[in-house]
Parts: sequence; structure tokens; C-alpha cells
Amino acid sequence: MSTTEQKPIAASTNGNAADESHSDDLRTGQSGGPNRPKEGDGKTKPAARRSRVSNEDRRFKIFSGTANRPLAEAICEHIGVKLGETKIQRFADGEVYFQLLENVRGADVFVVQPTCFPVDQHLVELLIMIDALKRASAGRITVVMPYYGYARQDRKDRPRVAISSKLVADLITTAGAHRALFMDLHAAQIQGFFNIPVDHMFASPVLVSHFRELNLPNLTVVSPDAGGVERARHTATKLGCPMAIVDKRRTDINVTEVMHIIGEVEGQTCIIVDDIVDTASTLVKTADALLEQGALGVYACASHAVLSGPAIERIANSRLEQLVVTDSIPLREEARALSKIKVRSVAGLMAATIENIHMETSVSALFS
Repeated sequence: MSTTEQKPIAASTNGNAADESHSDDLRTGQSGGPNRPKEGDGKTKPAARRSRVSNEDRRFKIFSGTANRPLAEAICEHIGVKLGETKIQRFADGEVYFQLLENVRGADVFVVQPTCFPVDQHLVELLIMIDALKRASAGRITVVMPYYGYARQDRKDRPRVAISSKLVADLITTAGAHRALFMDLHAAQIQGFFNIPVDHMFASPVLVSHFRELNLPNLTVVSPDAGGVERARHTATKLGCPMAIVDKRRTDINVTEVMHIIGEVEGQTCIIVDDIVDTASTLVKTADALLEQGALGVYACASHAVLSGPAIERIANSRLEQLVVTDSIPLREEARALSKIKVRSVAGLMAATIENIHMETSVSALFS
């Protein structure tokens, strides 16, 4: 149905971000963008960083969907460019209407859109944005997905189930994306589902910096499952502390049972390192198991704060000292109001990564 046959409702138009770049510390996650949360004791002065991308570079553009516009605005402020102007509306039946309000012919375009709740709505919105950019003759389209929805469905773990993360990869590629940028994929091998170049960045510099500032005694990094061992080992190496592993069994979707703890946690301050906090069931059970084994205290960090269902209530009532997350997904007001949840911005890291991709320089050098 054409747009002249029914009037779109719930309009949302992307405006411009600030013209000047701000000096931010990429590793501490202290961002100067609009509505960015600031944590820490305020004693650490952010290091100045000058963008290598001129705000007059008309062949470099960043656009945002509706999933996490504040993060896109903060990224633009770090780089020193304006957020691209678009019109995103919805018809009465929920269909997405998208229009670019500026010329992108031959431009190097980056589209910031995590596929967080509502996942399907944001995914379709992303696909339509890619299609519009392709038909507007954009030179290169890079999908920037701070959070990749459907990442947990990456294999056939039961008979007659879909490998949804592969399907989503095919959809993004077919829509017209030339390359993709992700942060802390649930499984690194998801990169192989794409037939286009993929850059995989990590939130660990920001999260590790937070715990260094806390200066906690007798640290032990804990992986909540076998699949997260590599992630936990990397964090333990950066913090210079030992590691432990939790052996858990998944009995149903979003239902797990802690079986054993491999490693010494008695008398230690434990940091649980995970990529996603969804219902927080595993997180709370792991914290309880560690405390029962004699841990002095339990902290946790995760790249993606999905926080669905009773997650916020569980965290509030848990024995966790603190949960540190990034702004890859916008938090609900209830989560922001909870003192146990601390937010660190990855806008600086993402801005530096986007700049390196645009300038055709190394991305891995940012995390080495």
C-alpha cells in the first residue's frame, strides 16, 4: 500500500547531533553525549582525543534507527559529525515507513541499530533502512549492531529447530549491507554466518577499567558457563587474577541449574563475566552458589543488559554487590533507578572503531 493511501502515525524524525567532538576516555566509558550515564568517583580526568574524520567529509555519514538513538548521538559527538537526518514513521497497522532526508550517493554509511526489544520490530526497521540506502546509491553500507539479537540460536541443539542467527545474517546481507560491526557476540563463530566482512569489537576495555577503579581485594573472575571461558580468561588476564568456572545445566529456555564450581573462590571477591543478562536467573543462582562456597562478595558485568521479565526484581533482591553493564541496549527506567546497576558507555570505543573502518586502518589494534 502506498504512503498516500493511509497516514503514518507515531512519527519520529532523526535530528542532528552536536557539531563539536568531546574529549572522552574510551576505556572508562565516560561519555559526554546527551543523557549518557556517568559513573565513577569523578577523580579521573578523561584523556583528550581528536577525531580524524572531518565534519566536512560528506562521504562519511552515520544514521540511526529507533532502537538506541542516544548511543548513536553519543558516537557522533565523539567523532564530531552530525547524525544523519531521516524520517521513521509507522502506519496504523504497524508497518515501517523510512525515508532518507539527505543525499548519500557514493557515501560511506554506518547504520547504528541494535536488535533489542522489541527484537523483530527493530530487525525489520534495520532491513528497511539498508534497502533505502542501497536504492539511494550509498557507496558502502556498514551495519553497526551493538547487540545482535537471535545470537543465542546459533546451532541445532535440539531436533527440528531453526538456526536463527544464520537466518538473520542472510537477511542483513540480502538487504544490501556491505560489512557489519558487532560487539561481544554470544558466539564468535557467528561471524562465519556472514558472507561479508565482519568486525567484532569488545566491551572489555570499558568493563575492566571500571573494576580497576574499584580496587577490589583478592579478585577471581568467574565464567558462568563453559561457553564463556575465553571471555572470562581475557578479563582475568587484564585484571591479573585467577579464574573459576561454573558448571551449569540448561533445563529449559531461560532456566538453568548450577551444578559445580571449578576453581577456588573461598575468601575471594568474585566478578562474574557474561555477555548477556536476560532474565538474570543464571546470574543470581551463580552469585548464590559462589557465596555458599565462601566468596567474600560477588560483582558481575555484562556487555548487553537485556533485562527481560523479572530480571530487575531478581537483581534488586539478590546478594550481588553490583552489576556493571554497557549502553549497547537502552535501559528501562526501573533499571536506571536501581543502585545496583551501573552503566558504562561504549560510545567512545564504537566511535573509534567506526573511524578506523572508514579510514581503512586496523580495528584489532584498538583492543590489543
